[in-house]
Amino acid sequence: MRGLPITRKSRLQLCRWMGLLVCGTIVSLGLAQANQLAKSPSRGAVQIRNYSIDVTLDPAHHSLTSQTRVDFTALRNVATVTFHLNSAMHVTGVTDGSGNRLSATQGDGKILVTPASAVAQGSAAAWTFTYSGVFEAKSDGPLRLASVGGPVSYLLYRANWFPVVGDGTQRFTATIHVHVPAGELVLGSGPSGTPHPDADGQAVFDFNWPRPGFPGTMIAGKFQKPFDADSQVRVYLIDHGAAPKPTTPQIDGQKIAATVAKQYGEFAAQFGPTETGRLNIVELPDDTVPAAWAPEIAAIAGHQLDKSDSFRLLANTVARQWWGNQVSPATRNDVWITNGMCRYAELEYLSRTATPAVMADAILNVSASALAYDTVPLAEVVRYPEFSREFEAMTYDKGAMIFRMLRWQIDDAAFQETLRDLLSQADKSISSAKVEQIAEAASHQNLRPFFTQWLNTTGAPTLTAKWTIYRLGNNRGFRTMGEIDEDLDLFQMPVDVRVETEGKTVQKRVEVMGPQTQFMIDTFGIPAKVSLDPQRWLLRNDNVLQVRAHILRGLAKVAGNDDAGAIQEYRAALALDATSSLASYRLGEVYFRQRNYQAAEDAFRASLNGDGVPKWTEVWSDLHLGKIFDASGQRDRAINQYREAMETHDDTSGAVTLASEYLKHPYAPPAAATRH
Repeated sequence: MRGLPITRKSRLQLCRWMGLLVCGTIVSLGLAQANQLAKSPSRGAVQIRNYSIDVTLDPAHHSLTSQTRVDFTALRNVATVTFHLNSAMHVTGVTDGSGNRLSATQGDGKILVTPASAVAQGSAAAWTFTYSGVFEAKSDGPLRLASVGGPVSYLLYRANWFPVVGDGTQRFTATIHVHVPAGELVLGSGPSGTPHPDADGQAVFDFNWPRPGFPGTMIAGKFQKPFDADSQVRVYLIDHGAAPKPTTPQIDGQKIAATVAKQYGEFAAQFGPTETGRLNIVELPDDTVPAAWAPEIAAIAGHQLDKSDSFRLLANTVARQWWGNQVSPATRNDVWITNGMCRYAELEYLSRTATPAVMADAILNVSASALAYDTVPLAEVVRYPEFSREFEAMTYDKGAMIFRMLRWQIDDAAFQETLRDLLSQADKSISSAKVEQIAEAASHQNLRPFFTQWLNTTGAPTLTAKWTIYRLGNNRGFRTMGEIDEDLDLFQMPVDVRVETEGKTVQKRVEVMGPQTQFMIDTFGIPAKVSLDPQRWLLRNDNVLQVRAHILRGLAKVAGNDDAGAIQEYRAALALDATSSLASYRLGEVYFRQRNYQAAEDAFRASLNGDGVPKWTEVWSDLHLGKIFDASGQRDRAINQYREAMETHDDTSGAVTLASEYLKHPYAPPAAATRH
C-alpha cells in the first residue's frame, strides 16, 4: 500500500510538533494505565497475515513517518487488540478498511485499538496506522535497535518500528516502500529494483517479500561499492567519506565476501537451499547490536567485522537464513531452537576450520556459558528479558549443547534427518514438542527423558568413575571393571568411557541411567588412564566448567562496570583452580585498568606460571607486564617484557604487533582512568 500524499514539509512539521499534540482519539497513558495494556486479553487473539508499509526517513532530523496497513485474521472474538509499537513513535490515527477512525490508546510501547464492534472469530480485517517519531540515541534506550541519521539508518525488526502483536514470533508477508534522500541506498528483504522519485524528489525503494517470514528490517544510507564473492553473496560496507572510519582499521570487504560465500555454500549443502539463494552482508554502525538478520540480510556491526574471529559471528548470522527465516520459534520459550542451531552451526564451521585445541576450548566456553545462568528451566526462558545475558546464554549456548547432545544420542544420520525434517515442515513455527516428535521419528527412540532433562530441569550431571583392573588368563590382556556415578537421579544418556593403554586405546559407549551404572572394558595393553566423555559431547558439571562459568560472569560484571563483582568472580574461579591462567589474567586486567599496578603484576605473573590455558594468555600477560613497567618508569624491564611477548610468535588479537609498537614507543597511561 502506498501512503497518502504527505509533503516533506508537512512531515517535518508533524515530527516536530507531535510531542505537543493530542490527535484524534490517541491519549498518552500514565504508567499504571500502560501496565493494563500488558494484561490485555487480546494477546494471541489475532494472526498477522501481511504488512503494507510506506515509510519516509529524514536523516537530517532523525525522523520517521509511516503509514502501515496491517492485515490480520481474528483467532477468536476480540473487542480490542493490543499492538507493540516503539515508544518513540506517536500515532495520529488508526482506521479500518472502510476508512472509519478507530478508538486507540497509546502508552509504554503499546497501542490498544478498539473497533466499533468486535472482530468475529475467523474474520479478516485490515487496519491502517499513521504515525511518526524521532529515533535518536536517547529514544531507544541503551540498546539501540533503530536509528535514523547519517551515514546509515537502521530499523531492525525487534525495534517494533511498525505495529507487532504478541511476542513477535508471528510470521508475515510484507510490501514495504522506503523514501530516502536521493543518493542513499536501501537494503531489505526481496528485490528492490530501480528506485523511483516521489513527489518531493526523494528516492523510493520498493520491497516485496511474498513468503511468510520476518522481512521487517530496513537499512539505508551511503555504502561503498559492494564486494562480490559470487552471484549469491554481496557485501555492503558503510561509506564514511574520504577519511577511514575513526579508531577502526579498514575492513576487508573482499575477504568477508569470500568467507561468507564459503559458509553459505557449506550450510546450503547441509541444510538445503535458501528461499532465493541471495544474501547481502551489511555493515551496521557500532551503536547497535553486534548482529541482526532478515531474509536475504546478515547485518554485522563494523567493530565486529574487523575482529580476527569475525568468521564465527558471520557463520552464526548466516545460519539465520535457515534457522530463523525458513523456520522460527513458535513462542519465545522455543527460541532455543533457532538460537541454539545458529550457535551449533557456528561451532560446526569452527570444527572444520580451526585446530582441535581451538575447537575444544570453544566447546568449554559454550558449555560454561550454558551453565553460568542456568537457574530456570530452558522451557521457561521467557522469564528473562530478551537481550539479557541470561536469555542469550541459555538460548544460544545451552540450545547449541542440546543439539550437540541430541546428535550424540541419536547418531549422525538420524540427526541430519531431524534437521531436514524440521526445515521441511509446512508449519514453519516450530515448538519444542515438534522437535522432540521429529527427532523420535527419525531415530526410533523414546526421547522423552532427554528433553525432560534438558528443557524442563536445571543443572547438569557431575560424572565420576571408579574402577578396578584385572589381568585375564591365557595372556588375553586386561579387564577394567568400574562404575559411573552421577548426581542426577533422572539422568539417562549414553556416555563414552575411554581406556588408554601403552598400545591401542579402547573406547566404549555406556548407557548411563540413574546414580550408578556399571561398565566393563577389555584391553590387550595395561590400562594407564580411564576417562569419561573425553570429547565433551555432554553438558556436564566439573571444576573446569565452574571455573569458566565464574570467569564468564566476571566478564559480564566488567561489561556492567562492576569491577568489585568481577574481582569476586575471578577470585572464586581461582579458589576452584589456583593454576587457572585465564582467571589470573582476567583478574590482572581489572587491576590494570584500576591502575593498581602491583596487584596487576602479581596476577599476570600468576597467569604466566599457571596452566597456560588458553595459550594466548602468555603473550598478553607479557604485554601487560611491559605496559606496567613503562607506566612505572622502568623502561629497560618493559623492553625485556615486550621482547618476551614477541618471542611467543603468538599474534592473537594483534599482541605481537602491539608489542613491536611499544618497543619503539613506550606505553603511556591515558590521562584519565578511562576504560579501553
